[in-house]
Amino acid sequence: MTGQEGVLLALLLGLFGGILSGIPAMLAIAGVPLVTALIASAFGLFDLSFLNFFPGRVWGVMSNRLLMAVPLFVLMGVLLERAQLAERMLGVLGRLTRGSPRGMGLSVLAFSALIAASTGIIGATVVMLVLISLPAMRSAGIDKRLAAGLICASGTLGQVIPPSIILVLLGDQIGNVYLEAQQAAGNFAPDPVSVGDLFAGALLPGLMLVAIYAIR
Repeated sequence: MTGQEGVLLALLLGLFGGILSGIPAMLAIAGVPLVTALIASAFGLFDLSFLNFFPGRVWGVMSNRLLMAVPLFVLMGVLLERAQLAERMLGVLGRLTRGSPRGMGLSVLAFSALIAASTGIIGATVVMLVLISLPAMRSAGIDKRLAAGLICASGTLGQVIPPSIILVLLGDQIGNVYLEAQQAAGNFAPDPVSVGDLFAGALLPGLMLVAIYAIR
């Protein structure tokens, strides 16, 4: 293992350790690479002049109109939680199914699909499901293992059902890579890959997942 590979491994371990330590993720993601760069520079494994590109990179992300949707997704999820709209929605779905175990499970699945399309964040969706739907499923007589499995499975729908933050980020990266590949191939006027195309392609698989979960 070379010195650069060791620095990269230390960076990855430091990021995981920083995030799992409980400190704010923002500080871990920003601070661990900086500390790693300073330590690697002391051993001659990193050139600190590369840090001069950092302001330009930050400005590029901030001025990207596509990535502006990410904080708006987060805001939408926070509003749903703070306004207790999600809890009321699950309560209405539970009353429609008369509180039976299977009906409550289907209600949580439908609720997860709606919340996934609204927030698009797997962490926020799972936390919201645990706080809101787990007590309702336990009171309906659903086994705790089945309830936990349903929450974990339904929480992943936020990555597939559009609109999704992951699809927005992938749309930005895929669009740039596709444009560069087409220009390298001599096509200087390619049809761009938009986020709308990714949303359209992910809609059917997302609905199929919901149907499969409902059947199971």
